[in-house]
Amino acid sequence: MPELPEVETVRRGLAPAMEGVVIAQADVNRPDLRWPFPPDMAARLTGQRVERLRRRSKYILADLSGGETLLVHLGMSGRMLVSGDPLGQFVHDHPAAQKHDHVVLHMENGARITFNDPRRFGAMDLMDTATADDHKLLAVLGPEPLSNDFNEAILVAAFAGRTTPVKSALLDQRIVAGLGNIYVCETLFRAKISPRRKVGNIAATRVAGMVPIIRDVLAEAIEAGGSSLRDFRQADGELGYFQHSFDVYGREGQPCKREGCGGTVARIVQSGRSSFYCRVCQR
Repeated sequence: MPELPEVETVRRGLAPAMEGVVIAQADVNRPDLRWPFPPDMAARLTGQRVERLRRRSKYILADLSGGETLLVHLGMSGRMLVSGDPLGQFVHDHPAAQKHDHVVLHMENGARITFNDPRRFGAMDLMDTATADDHKLLAVLGPEPLSNDFNEAILVAAFAGRTTPVKSALLDQRIVAGLGNIYVCETLFRAKISPRRKVGNIAATRVAGMVPIIRDVLAEAIEAGGSSLRDFRQADGELGYFQHSFDVYGREGQPCKREGCGGTVARIVQSGRSSFYCRVCQR
């Protein structure tokens, strides 16, 4: 599933073709994805100007001129593709319709935004912009890791006295929003902390030290264009490439990259997810 950097990459790719532009026509080609689409979604989108395109955790949010916000979740295999962009950001002509093109937005500027999702684990919803933060998917989210709401004191307080493994705690969207398996593994490697460690047993100074590391890992991934694991693609069709910079994720059995360590990367399963780490330098 795309994590925060991948979703932010898609948002940035969509913005030139969508922000400030009217949706001339919306085509909704099926009644549902992960759950049913809202009633009359095509009619409610058609004629609306996209005032702002933003991200909350792993969700893309398009604030519309009529006072509603379109929520988009890419799921496991969802892609939002841009074609025919008149601003010259993309070189793709409008492709022929594909089997899994479930929602297509024909923009007034000539661009076409296609949501393609073979597995249909993605989702879309419409909600009032004024109360969007109260939506059931957004209300439970913790602070954004790249915002001022996420800081050392917040993370130290969230970890205090808990017996949860640190890997699981960082994946808890109520503690920090948007982190996923890949970037938690990378964060813990840089912090020299084992994913097995119980958060209540980690010194407050080490917990606090994870905050700038989390920000650095995410910022580097966004800058690199996001990861292109499995079915992920950027909005302009190009692959991301941060996966080439992974220190531990997916590197089971390979030498630790930390100079002078001499260990090898191990993989364990925690709560059904693979954790990659170095047993020698991560304690």
